[in-house]
Amino acid sequence: MDRGIGDAAVELSDSFELYDTLEKLNLLENSPSMWWPAYGTFEVVVGAILTQNTSWNRVETSLQNLRAASLLSPEPLSKTPPESLMELIRPSGLFKAKASNLIRLSRNLLDDFGDFETFAQNVDRQWLLSQKGIGPESADSILCYACERPVMVVDAYTARLLRGYGYEFESYDELQEWCEAGVRDAFGEEELPEVFARFHGMIVEYGKRKAKTPL
Repeated sequence: MDRGIGDAAVELSDSFELYDTLEKLNLLENSPSMWWPAYGTFEVVVGAILTQNTSWNRVETSLQNLRAASLLSPEPLSKTPPESLMELIRPSGLFKAKASNLIRLSRNLLDDFGDFETFAQNVDRQWLLSQKGIGPESADSILCYACERPVMVVDAYTARLLRGYGYEFESYDELQEWCEAGVRDAFGEEELPEVFARFHGMIVEYGKRKAKTPL
């Protein structure tokens, strides 16, 4: 793997240069094309909440349980008894709070949008952030991977990688703005949903590999 990436001695002019560097590492060769499984579906909404403060392996077990129970759509999820849902998502941890948030979110989605398709087309970040249990990273994950919007998700992996280049950001929004700016200048608007989805995915996969393998 390229030893230069994340090294403060290597100059990084903008986010497109980072995107291009990561793309050359073929980090997503064994991943779905948009990185997040079930891209463009309600399952992403559920996964974005379940993955808070836990590993994706644990989330996958919970999602398998929900899939077997036919609960990966807002209508049945909104009517599920909390105790039943808690047992199904127990592998993801914080299952009491997450069950409550998932049921409430499903009900609010149906009340305000009618169905997932309308939600995906019309929801905005403000609505998502007004929902209990959804912060900026979860909201942007839903917009990017469930709603197929041109939104860049940033996280601890992103901040750590850019810190290696000497960049420090005071807020989530500042980090996101930097990551989006150079990429938006390099691609057409219609390409951005896929580009941002893969950009975030590459950063996460790079962060995982770096944690396991000394560079």
